[in-house]
Amino acid sequence: MIEDMGIRNLSPATQYNYINCVAKYALHFGKSPAVLGPEHIRGYQVHLTQVKRVSWSVFNTAVCALRFLYRITLQKDWAVEHIPYPKKPKRLPEVLSLDEVWRFLEFITNLKYRALLMTAYASGLRTSEVVKLRVKDIDSARMVIRVEQGKGQKDRYTLLSPKLLHVLRLYWQAVRPSGEWLFPGRRPGTHVSAARVEVVCREARQAIGMSKKVTVRMLRHCFATHLLDNGTNIRKIQILLGHQRLETTAIYTHVSNQSLAEVTSPLDLLPDGSGPAQK
Repeated sequence: MIEDMGIRNLSPATQYNYINCVAKYALHFGKSPAVLGPEHIRGYQVHLTQVKRVSWSVFNTAVCALRFLYRITLQKDWAVEHIPYPKKPKRLPEVLSLDEVWRFLEFITNLKYRALLMTAYASGLRTSEVVKLRVKDIDSARMVIRVEQGKGQKDRYTLLSPKLLHVLRLYWQAVRPSGEWLFPGRRPGTHVSAARVEVVCREARQAIGMSKKVTVRMLRHCFATHLLDNGTNIRKIQILLGHQRLETTAIYTHVSNQSLAEVTSPLDLLPDGSGPAQK
């Protein structure tokens, strides 16, 4: 299965998730998946939804992993389909105000992590993208950042803010990171881990006393929302974020202050003095 995933150029994260799902499936029945059939696949889906009550994303990944295993690796002609799943709740992304972003970033005193988190916010990068930035990805001549093999294994370019470039230069002069990685990890030749970045975010927000769960993902949401608030065309935001579908980017129109500010409450249309009657 690992060889088949490699041939099809599945990302390392997808390969890890698929192997993990198949391992749990085999452990559940105590047998090799090769001796299990369609009834076991359906039974396992029922177990995930009704007993484990997993989220839609976990459930969907498990089904996709089993479909790959049986259709590609074991070459079975079974139709591995999803069983009915409760409607996925639609939640809007939580974002910070400009002042909250400033407070959060100002609190980060470690120069490397401050530069990293500023890069994530200023350029709208995912965690997996910002930790894997290389020094050569910062193109100061064109004022862009190259994101190499982002989600979906696609390359793209995003913004390089003049303010961010100044911070990165200060970071470079002070730290002089060796090797190819812009934000190296503790072990030589490695980049900083996503887990370590999330720990830094958690410690900072707890120290500040922020109720919002600030993560790199939230900073990416803030990037898109604040651009939209500032009047940036949503199509341009889609390109910067690396979204395949415009519908994915359009969710930010539901949290943008600009979108809400353009609407007048019907209460404000009433004549003055139309409040509660005075007794």
